This record gives sequence, structure tokens and C-alpha cells, in this order.
Amino acid sequence: MATVTDGQLRSPGEGPVGGGRAAAAAVTDAPLSGASPRTTAGRPTAGGARRPGGTGGGEPVGLCSTVPADPCWASAVRRMVTRHLVWLRLPADQIDSAVLATDELFANAVEHAGRGPRDTVTVTLECRAHTLRVTVADPSPARPRRRTADAAAESGRGLAIVAALADDWGTAPPEPGRPGKRVWFTLRPRAATP
Repeated sequence: MATVTDGQLRSPGEGPVGGGRAAAAAVTDAPLSGASPRTTAGRPTAGGARRPGGTGGGEPVGLCSTVPADPCWASAVRRMVTRHLVWLRLPADQIDSAVLATDELFANAVEHAGRGPRDTVTVTLECRAHTLRVTVADPSPARPRRRTADAAAESGRGLAIVAALADDWGTAPPEPGRPGKRVWFTLRPRAATP
């Protein structure tokens, strides 16, 4: 399995490559196999990850990144997800849908769960041959609920957007030993046309 930090691929156990950015720009990542998180600030390189449609689809290709629960990180999360999905060679319309749905879940997590300066949001992407699953975890135990927004309202449409773009979505309890919840959605990737 390949892991990604700060939007760049690397293999599990491989340290950062090249010079690092300032510690404030460091992103915490963890292999999806459940190993302990690490903080890195370098430019990791591509490992032995398989792209969908390539050599089978047993082992997932993944990204797991933890960022501060702060709205100023939204653009970094969008760029990171976009780079990863482009590397996976998903069609542009599916990349757009996945990035928009991820952005909505990230915004919800920041708005409703980011209570303190040390709160974080973890974005995880897992791509197998037939499913892309994006999970956004935050420290709040409050489950999201879909609502109907007033036409003039500036918020309240996030989950409706996710539901319209995704093949499925829902919530899950947090990882063992962690507070909060996970909100996820899935897309069934199609092969990109050359």
C-alpha cells in the first residue's frame, strides 16, 4: 500500500525525501493499515502503489492526512485530494465530484467540530479497483444531519451536495481510542478516457 502525505505519494516505512518545509506546514499521515501516525514535512516519492485499472485491485491505494480544523486549510485539502486522484487517473468529472464532496465534509467538520486550536480533521482516501472511499474524521461526536436550507441561506447544503455527487455516504464511529466520528462517501471510479 502507498501512503500519501501533503499530497505526495510514498511507500510505508519510507521517510521523507528532500528538504522539508516549515514545521507549521507539516501534515500528519498514517498508513491505512493502522500503523502509528508520523509527522513529515518533506517531499515523499512514489512507491509501489497500483493505479486503478492497472495490475489488479486487491490492495487499496490510499491517502491519510491530518490537518488543523481551520477553514484556511480547505484549499490545501482540495489540492492534496486533487493531486492524488489525478495520480490515480480518475476522469476529470469524478475528480471534481470527489474534491467538491470532500470540501463539503471538511467544511462541515471545521464548522461543527473545530472548537479548539488543537482540534484536527483527518481526511482519508482509499481507492480499490471498483470504489473510491473518502472519509473525514473530526473530534465531535455529534452526527451530521441533512436539512433543507432556505433559498437565501449561506449554509446548510453540504450534505445534500455530498448525497447528489456520491454513490453512497454515511457516518461511522471514530477509530478505536479516538473521540468524534467519521463521515464518508463512496464513488465508483470509471476509467479515464485518453
